[in-house]
Order: sequence, then structure tokens, then C-alpha cells
Amino acid sequence: MRKSLFAFWVLVLLGTAFLAGSWYSQREVPKVNFSVSSGKRLDTGADTHTDTDAKTDTDISSLSPGTVKISSERQQAIGVQVGSVEKKRFTHTLRVLGRVAADENLLYRVTAAADGWVRWVFPITAGSSVKKDQPLASCYSLDLVTLGQTYLNALTILDRFPDSGKVESPAQPQYILPRATPPAVTVNLAEDGLRSLGMGDKQIEEMRRTRQLVQSITLVSPVAGFVLARNVSPSQWFGRGTELYRIADLSRVWIFADIYENEGQYLRPGMEVKASLPSQGKAFRAKVSDVLPQFDPATRTLKLRLEAGNPDYLMRPDMFVDIEIPVQLPPAIAVPVDAILDSGLKKTVFVDRGNGVFEPREVEVGWRMGSRVEIVKGLEPGERIIISGNFLIDSESRLEMAAAGMQQALSKDPVCGVDVSMTKAVKAGLKTNYGGKAYYFDSVKCKQQFEKDPKRYAEKP
Repeated sequence: MRKSLFAFWVLVLLGTAFLAGSWYSQREVPKVNFSVSSGKRLDTGADTHTDTDAKTDTDISSLSPGTVKISSERQQAIGVQVGSVEKKRFTHTLRVLGRVAADENLLYRVTAAADGWVRWVFPITAGSSVKKDQPLASCYSLDLVTLGQTYLNALTILDRFPDSGKVESPAQPQYILPRATPPAVTVNLAEDGLRSLGMGDKQIEEMRRTRQLVQSITLVSPVAGFVLARNVSPSQWFGRGTELYRIADLSRVWIFADIYENEGQYLRPGMEVKASLPSQGKAFRAKVSDVLPQFDPATRTLKLRLEAGNPDYLMRPDMFVDIEIPVQLPPAIAVPVDAILDSGLKKTVFVDRGNGVFEPREVEVGWRMGSRVEIVKGLEPGERIIISGNFLIDSESRLEMAAAGMQQALSKDPVCGVDVSMTKAVKAGLKTNYGGKAYYFDSVKCKQQFEKDPKRYAEKP
């Protein structure tokens, strides 16, 4: 019995303590509600004051339609961020994709000078690296026999008459020009003919030394480089002018990149850019060519040509590289892209008027580089605008404008082109009459500009 009575009193004491704590918490922490339309805090508890309550209210009746007032608590809740407007120089990096190509000034084509056929070829295919004068293939031509025999005959005559055909000294009063072609001239002409067939100096020197007719021409590489194309195979017949090999010196290469028309104005010949191969972790310096970029009507882009050194031949034709082009922009007002609301017909930003008041303002934009957009008209340095969270502010602004449209008439400012409340314009002294018609303005500056030349703006539809 005594234990039951003790337990009863313990439960009574715990219940009393719980009720006292609940009453005290409700007394000290007032319930707070927020008005969506006004943004003001509504207290339903003790008479407490915060910094928000101490702020001076801003009269928004003289501001543009759609101006809203948002408390600091709601701004924090919806993620509103405000930034200052500055006019300064901007440096932007254009990042595009480039395609490597052989430098046409270092491109060599080995072609057939006469009809013939291929005896045999060396194991060199497209993509192989070759050295200068390295043998490529052996070819036969009927013209080779004729020119080769003429060359050997001229050498024989020149051996018998080494002094024939020489021009006598001018000091001698008389000399007679030989009627026949001198053997030395015939030898030179025959050597040029053999070279035109594709015979190298080594083979010509071998014929001169051995006095034996060479039965085939050994085609050699004219430069150290890489074989881009091979169009020969054993026992293949070919005609005069046929391209047999195409070889490129890849110590320097071209890089082609597509850029938009508006970006072309920031490029100039000789400008240095960065080309990189991310997969290999290599970077190269390239420069913009002096050749004007070609316009591609299919993609509506400019074909930019870059020139770059190619150490270790890491860049090969048709490879893709990343291009970074530094662009220096003149001083301008540029804001983040997210700060602008684009409806298609106009572009709007929200200007911070202080005390949680945000006024919509139409702006004109210029260039866009990355995440920033140039503001050509509508903002001044030093002003503060919303740079994040403006979508919810815009929704509330539209509600405010809809309510204002139901309560009071709106008129279009003939100069600034924005909607203004007739009532607010009359109250602020921003109304004037011309030609029997009333005009309402958004600001004193717009009104003064109208009064300078009212006929110009009154005739606008």
C-alpha cells in the first residue's frame, strides 16, 4: 500500500513538471507566420522585435509596375542572392575542338612522269615514317631505255673528246660555235631527262660510274616525313601523272577549328592559342594563321586555321585536339546569365531598391561569353541586382502586375517603352499632353527626352 502511494506522487510530480515546461516554451517562443503577398511577418505571440521590424518601409507606389517587397526571411528561404553591377574588362577563354591536318606547304606528291609499270615495292604503307631519299618502289618505263642510252652515248663521246664544245676565251679574236650539240650539253640534258622520270642522283651517278644501263627507276622519298597515301602495288601499270605516293613533313601541322561569326571579331593573325592532347597530357603553342577564316554555309561557322609546331610528331592528321583561345574584351557591364529573365520579347532583371524591394527593369544585351552577358542598356555601375533566385521573384511580380492591371490602368511610356501606372505617373508629375493626347512616363529622364522632340515619339504606333 505504501509503495503504491509513493508511485502515485512520483507520477503527479512528473506531470506537473511537463505542463510547466510546455507553458513556459509557448510563452517564450511566439508563433510566426509570413504573408506571401506583402512579405511582412505576422507575430501571434509575445511582443518581440527584430531588425526586420525596425527597417523603414519603402514606398513602392512610385516604382515600376511589378515591383515586389520580399522580407529577408523569405529571401533566404527561396535562395535570393544579390550582387553589385560593375563595369570592367573581362578575359574569357573560348574552348573549341580542333582537327589536325598536314601543312600544305610541307606536303609532297610522288607522281609518274611517264607511262610504265611497277616492278616491286618496299614494305612501306600509309602511316609509315620515312627518311629523305629512302627507297619506296622500283618502276620501269620505255622512256627510261631511250634516255638512258642517250646518256651513256653522250658520256662516251665526252670521254673521247673532253675539250669539245668548250667556248674559247674572249681574249682570242676568233672562235667558231660548233654546229653539233656539244657532248657536255648532251650529258646535262640527258641527266635532266632521267630526273624528270623520277630517277635520283644516286642512280645517275651509278650509271656514270659503271657505264651500265639501269633497267628500272627507284622512287625515293623527297623528304623525311610520314606516308599519307600509297597507290602502288607490284606489277601495276600506271599512266603519266598518276599519284603514286603522298608524303607529309609533320614537323609543323595545321589545326582547323569552327568558331561562331560573333567570335571571329576577337581573333587576329598571329594570336597565340593553346592546343592540347588530354589523353596524352601534352600541350602545344599554336598561332592564328594570316589567312582569313573561310565561312561554312552549312554550319554557319568560320573555319579558323592555326599553325603549330609538332615535336615528336605527336599530332597526326585527322586527330582531334582541344583549343583554348584567350579573348580580351573591352570594358563593359556584364552580369551572370541567371540574372536575366528572357521571355522572348524582352529581357528583364530585378534591381534591389533596398529594404527588400525589388523593381523589374528591361535591359538590352550584347555579347555572351560563357556564363556572363553584356548589358548594353538598362543598368548603371553601382546598382545591385538579383543574380540568383529571381524566378520566384518574377512569379510574384507577375501577380503584382496582374493585380495592378485590375485596379488601375497602365500606359506605355513612348520613350522608354515600359508599362507605367497612369495613377502613379500623375502622382509623380510624369504626365504631359501633346496633340490633344496624354502621355505617361516611367522617369523624369524619359519625360524630358519626349519634350525635346514630342513629334518623333508621338508618331510611333
